[in-house]
Amino acid sequence: MTPNRPAAAEFAAAPVDPRRAVVALVALSVSAFTFVTAENLPGGLLTLIAPDLGRTTSEVGLLVTAYAVVVVLASLPLTRLTRRFPRRWVLAATTAVCAAGSLWSALAVGYADLMAARMVTALGQALFWSIVTPATASLFAPAVRGRMIARLAVGNSLAPLLGVPLGTWVGQQAGWRTAFLLFSAVSLVACVTMAVAMPHVDAEQSGTARGTHPDLRRFVMLLLVTVLLVTGGFTMITFVTQFLLETAGFPDRWLSGLLLVQGTAGLVGTLLIGQVLDKQPWHTVVVALSALTGALVLLGTLGHVPAVALAGLALFGLAFSAVPPALSFLSLRVAPGATESATAISSSVFNIGIGGGAALGALVVATTGIHAVPLVGAAFVLAALVVLGLDLWTTRRARTTRTTSRRP
Repeated sequence: MTPNRPAAAEFAAAPVDPRRAVVALVALSVSAFTFVTAENLPGGLLTLIAPDLGRTTSEVGLLVTAYAVVVVLASLPLTRLTRRFPRRWVLAATTAVCAAGSLWSALAVGYADLMAARMVTALGQALFWSIVTPATASLFAPAVRGRMIARLAVGNSLAPLLGVPLGTWVGQQAGWRTAFLLFSAVSLVACVTMAVAMPHVDAEQSGTARGTHPDLRRFVMLLLVTVLLVTGGFTMITFVTQFLLETAGFPDRWLSGLLLVQGTAGLVGTLLIGQVLDKQPWHTVVVALSALTGALVLLGTLGHVPAVALAGLALFGLAFSAVPPALSFLSLRVAPGATESATAISSSVFNIGIGGGAALGALVVATTGIHAVPLVGAAFVLAALVVLGLDLWTTRRARTTRTTSRRP
């Protein structure tokens, strides 16, 4: 394949056969889809699992909380424990864990058994998210790695748009256990495809073992930006249905359609960011954070107007979808050491933001009211934008100073 042929630029200097790389990317994206769906599926099946197991909905909700805690704690240790094994087999194994954990969930005989199944599944997810971004990048040429990471994130975007609603519908029609069986089967297919199609790529040779622009200061800054913006975003995401019903005044029967609008906008955002991420990664995050802040302010000030709430919801979904692929790509660039350790830490911080956002939202709802949630979230996202803006200004000023000092 020569550079002047269509789409050849995507694979110029690619370390592996393009067709195998694309098949592997699809398998990885499907795995991302099943992991995100598995993590959030109990939320959609809440009212079905609780009476069947004789538990309250709050106790069933802890299945999601415990899952996130395991991901936070296990990401870095598991990454270091498996660093000597080929990524192909480790990633296939994590997806196999998802398949086995989902099957175990379907066959669970009680609440404790289901909790154990969830925590095992979370171990697979913790390792998967720690290594999947560097592994994906290693399959493609450096010039298009941002785009391919964004395509990987399509699986993330489809999970709330398709995975959780489908699982909820299947649960309503055939029982919640059938929903877990379905995604166990999907995970198994992705696992087999990955094991067969994904080539072995040496991380050192592909240039993905270490950060391309290692910078400890910027990596720490990126972690701070991550925890701030994810906390702000999930303050809204956790309570979006309550906001739409109580503040915007939409009827219950419209809820699925409204969430579909948010999910569709998120999918569009994921596809769009891939077109610019390689060329302007830092400025892409600035634009996304600005749009996210604007969406939350719009919801917080005019969210009581249904049409405005709908527009704000779509803008929120579009902007927030840019966050995971952009942060993952930037972690690869500024990782001060091994990229897998950097992405493991980033994944843990991301999940801390998820838990922090949910807790903050609950506090705001209990003390001030649901109408204040978007503005509180906007304050955190704006803080992330300020931190990032100051870093970009400082970096540009330092470069200008160095350039000036070199002149005769």
